[in-house]
Amino acid sequence: MDRSRDDRPAQEDGQSGAAVAQPSEAFEVRTRDGAAISVRIYGYRQGPRLVVSHGNGLAIDGYASFWQLLAEECEVVVFDMRNHGRSPPHDQAAHCWPNFPLDLEAVWQSLRARPGRGPTIGIFHSLSAITSLMQVLDYGPRWDGLLLVDPPLFPRDGSPLQAAEFDHMNDMVRRSARRTQRFASPAVMAAQLARRPEFRRWRPEAYRQMATALLRRDAKHGDWVLRCPRELEARVFATNTDATIWPRLPLLRTPLMILGADPSLPERTLPALICQALTQELDIPYRMLPGTTHFLQIERPVECAAVVREFCRSLSP
Repeated sequence: MDRSRDDRPAQEDGQSGAAVAQPSEAFEVRTRDGAAISVRIYGYRQGPRLVVSHGNGLAIDGYASFWQLLAEECEVVVFDMRNHGRSPPHDQAAHCWPNFPLDLEAVWQSLRARPGRGPTIGIFHSLSAITSLMQVLDYGPRWDGLLLVDPPLFPRDGSPLQAAEFDHMNDMVRRSARRTQRFASPAVMAAQLARRPEFRRWRPEAYRQMATALLRRDAKHGDWVLRCPRELEARVFATNTDATIWPRLPLLRTPLMILGADPSLPERTLPALICQALTQELDIPYRMLPGTTHFLQIERPVECAAVVREFCRSLSP
């Protein structure tokens, strides 16, 4: 389906701000309430099918340095969550946790109907990682494997981390609410990202890559605006408080692995500690990449891709 210029990734002076390859196929999946989810397919159709998505307020094209590494040996399917990235704006009132697993189920059903020879494996970060757990808990086994990257799962009742995660989520709500909504160009946003201490570990090309993915051209005002409004980003953080997912994970019948950030860093955030505690308590396979923060796929794409390959091999009969 052709999309209007304003629905394409941000470009400045006719040049793309990020080296994101053209997909072999692109389409939209319509969800139960009419939201459109942008899906693109890359890579080697005979290999495993890797389905990849992003965190809150972000966009999957901003992770291209990571997932493009896998396209020579796998079929890589990337999609943007509703109201993110290339997925067009939809009813803001419907931007909520109960709808996210319904959206993922619609994407999964669409892919299930498409030909593919290898296993279908979800590679999900943060928001999409929690969404995938909600999906399989609601619908049963869906994926041949799930590799979840630093999921900020709300701690179970009685966990010593629960109060700290409340504080962390409240801090993220405040940060999101203060985000700049409009920029003169993607380059301006990229420079802002590069100055922020929490992003200092990103690869040099990642700032422009992510800024390009997060912005759309506003022809009316002559500037660039966030694709995911800051109010929606803040709402998702504020309502990430479901303490029942953690204790229900032993019910899963899907091979699961968690790839976590480094909990020993001075600038660590709560998801790194949550992943460490969750995997120890429930004996879930766990890998931690030293020296990484919550954005480990953007900081260490080569190492993250290697973990994906290792996980795929572990699923082979």
